[in-house]
Amino acid sequence: MNILQINASARREGANSTRLANAIVGRLKAADPHARLTLRDLAATPHPILDEAALGALFTPADQRTPEQAERAALDDALIAEIQAHDTIVVGVPMYNFGIPVQLKSWIDAIARAGVTFRYTEAGPEGLLKGKKVYLALARGGLYRDTDQDAQVPYLKNVLGFLGLTDVSLIYAEGLAMGPEAVEKGFAQAEADLEAAFG
Repeated sequence: MNILQINASARREGANSTRLANAIVGRLKAADPHARLTLRDLAATPHPILDEAALGALFTPADQRTPEQAERAALDDALIAEIQAHDTIVVGVPMYNFGIPVQLKSWIDAIARAGVTFRYTEAGPEGLLKGKKVYLALARGGLYRDTDQDAQVPYLKNVLGFLGLTDVSLIYAEGLAMGPEAVEKGFAQAEADLEAAFG
C-alpha cells in the first residue's frame, strides 16, 4: 500500500485534523506493516494559488513556455504525479468559515487537470484517478455533520468524484470548540467512525 497523507491545516503543530489523519494512517499501517507513507504538509509547503500567472503557464504549450512558466507548471505536475503514484489518500480537513482551507483548495486546483486527471467525453466527464481509496479526516469546532451547514463534504465528494476518486470514507471529530466534554465526545465519535471504516 502506498499512502499519501495530505495535512491541510494552516497549523503545522497541534491541528485536530492532523491528529485525526494520523489516526487513520495508524490504522492503515497496522493493517499493512509494509505500507509506505508520503506526507505532504500544506502548512509547511503551501502550494501557490491558481492565479493569472499560473493559468498562463498551464494554458501555454509546454514547448512554448517561458522558464518561469515551466517552473510554475512543474509544481502542479509534481502534485499530479504524487497522487497518481499512491493508492490510498488520507486528507486532514479542518473547517474554516464553513469551507475548506485555501491550502487544500490550491492542492485540488493543482491536481485537477483536463486530459490528465479527468477528461471530457461524448458521454460527459470521466475521472482518471480511479481505483484509489480516500479517507477524509474532518475536524470541526461545531456540529455540522449531515446538516445543511456542511458545505465541505458535498464539495469534496463532488470534486473528488469528478476526478475518479469515488471510494471515500468520512471520519468526523466535531464539537472541538465547545468545551472539554464536547472534545471528548467528538474524538469518541471519530473512534467509532474508524471502527466502522476498518472493522
